[in-house]
Amino acid sequence: MADITSQSRSYQKSIDLFVRAAQVIPEGIYGHKNPAFLLPGACPYYAARAEGGHYWDVDGNEYVDFLCSYGPIILGHNHPEVEEAAARQAADGLCFNHPGAAMVQLAERLVALIPGMDWAVMAKNGSDVTTWAVRVAREHTGRALVVMVRGAYHGAHAWCSAYPGGVLPEERAGVLQIGWNRLDELERLVQEHRGEVAGVILTPYHHPTCSAQLMPADSFWPGVRALCDREGMVLILDDIRAGFRLGMQGSLPLIGVQPDLICHAKAMANGHPIAVALGSEALRAAAEAVFLSGTFWFTPVAMVAALTTLRILEQTDAVAHMARLGTRLGEGMQEGARAHGLRVTVSGPPALPYMTFDDDPDLYHMQVFCREMIARGVFLHPHHNWFICAAHTDADVDYALETAETAFELTRRELGG
Repeated sequence: MADITSQSRSYQKSIDLFVRAAQVIPEGIYGHKNPAFLLPGACPYYAARAEGGHYWDVDGNEYVDFLCSYGPIILGHNHPEVEEAAARQAADGLCFNHPGAAMVQLAERLVALIPGMDWAVMAKNGSDVTTWAVRVAREHTGRALVVMVRGAYHGAHAWCSAYPGGVLPEERAGVLQIGWNRLDELERLVQEHRGEVAGVILTPYHHPTCSAQLMPADSFWPGVRALCDREGMVLILDDIRAGFRLGMQGSLPLIGVQPDLICHAKAMANGHPIAVALGSEALRAAAEAVFLSGTFWFTPVAMVAALTTLRILEQTDAVAHMARLGTRLGEGMQEGARAHGLRVTVSGPPALPYMTFDDDPDLYHMQVFCREMIARGVFLHPHHNWFICAAHTDADVDYALETAETAFELTRRELGG
């Protein structure tokens, strides 16, 4: 790892690649990995390789990776058992005319693992399964409307996208929004649209971009469940981001109620592309009626990787390890900020923490802090929650907190403190 005082990192190869990309790829890098979402000119744009809890960019700079590819890396990059199992399957073939046995095995595994779920279907991206789940709710109820939380992220499809480009008004017309923890707003919407709401889709806790994460009030999830039961609405849990980082039942212990549909993806196959929707027996007929398919969705490699990842998570102390390291990181960040006269809040579950400065309306404090952390080899996103993986070590957290001492001091100076 580089000297903590070093600011000599170059991103020239990243920038050169981006210049080339801009000629042949819209935006150069699009979506949530666009440099504009990070720190243009002060962070890498392209990665070269990764191992465990670290990765290297194309300029050869090494980082402790506290973003974990935006969540999919849960055991650590390039995990030998997962990659060996995936390679064995790949040696037999990548894409067939039919599903492989791994699809049945994974569906059986998930149904046995997650209470209240009787069937499972596979796709590739979280947005695939959240969008399909909404359609299943509409098919099951014969109703058009669905409720989501303002600022929640459920994917890139038109019905839930926060970006207006190419989206027709009618594609969003069937979506109603409430504030997080605002059971009163949900009750009011349901009363205003009595008999028209197909379902409610919620993340287990609120993890909006650019803001502190918010945990559910004690009465929120039980209240939503009771309202869905009373009004015949489908309750959909979007557990894509948190998923198995919180336990082998995902976020079910956190919310304390039983959803009708559950969507998983990210922390499930340690970086291999897969997403899953699970549902109750009552929704099987609707699930069979809503067409779901993709040429690459039935390939068995990611399914084998998921089976291996779930087995390792269950047989090791990975979940407790991530929670412990995340707690150390969050508490250490708060203590370090106080020592420099700064006030920060670390929010969310310990394995998925996010830090915000208490007086930072335009996020400039966070951008300065993360710029200085990245310059010293600790990759923290200024606008998106962070992730702990099982390959992170106490030494990684020690280094991050040591680095934060310098970053907090430089942030304070730049802000004129």
